[in-house]
Amino acid sequence: MEKLQKLSHTLKPSPKMPVLFVGHGNPMNAILDNDITRHWAEVGKSLPQPQAFVVISAHWLTRGTKITDAPTQPIIYDMYGFPDELYQVKYPAKGDPSIAGTLRDAFLHYEAQLDSSWGLDHGTWSVLKHMAPNVKVPVLQISLDINQSLPQMTEMFKLLKPLREKGVIFIGSGNLVHNLRMLNFHDDKVFDWALEFDTKASEQMSLHNLELLANPRKISSSAAVAVQMDDHYRPMLAAMALLDSSEGLTYFNDVIEMGSIGMRSFIAA
Repeated sequence: MEKLQKLSHTLKPSPKMPVLFVGHGNPMNAILDNDITRHWAEVGKSLPQPQAFVVISAHWLTRGTKITDAPTQPIIYDMYGFPDELYQVKYPAKGDPSIAGTLRDAFLHYEAQLDSSWGLDHGTWSVLKHMAPNVKVPVLQISLDINQSLPQMTEMFKLLKPLREKGVIFIGSGNLVHNLRMLNFHDDKVFDWALEFDTKASEQMSLHNLELLANPRKISSSAAVAVQMDDHYRPMLAAMALLDSSEGLTYFNDVIEMGSIGMRSFIAA
């Protein structure tokens, strides 16, 4: 009861907030002005004013589910070998222990834990730097539990739906197609398997076919290469789990970079 009372003071009832999935791609997007980042900025300007952003990033993998709860959120430079300029980026977002507690309570059955040792990794700040450059609301992250199957994770994230009507904008940040071993540095040619999976998976996303999306190799055999590891795929599935089946998806940045990094993103409201 005490936590519910805190929620009533922290997060006020609101119109239903949108949910986004963002293909974040190259960390350099944080400091680049290109078609990808300009679309991020345009989408950001179209968003209603939230009371908090909650991001599910491909770059926070844990055993068990964790939620950032520090009142300040330092950014984490969790990438290597990039220009010095990238490591100078600042994104001074606040956290919110009360909202973190509310998220944990929603996941009570899953024994989620609060975590003050993390912060905002580049799956979060590289996107929000463009989408919400002057953020005045708390930004929190939820980790991806590598012990959960995709169907289990989907069911868990459905529990957060009510918070969309408490001013929370949820963002999944990953890549629908992600295979770093197959990067094409030579030309703009997109691999057939990457295009095939992007096309077939997005068809199922538009249909809200969560059961099939939680089994990507049943979507297409190309998933064996396109989703070789599912860390960047999971944020899309988490975002889809937060939607009602009647909500339409508006896609943006539906391109595949360097042959094997799918940047397809959506906003749903």
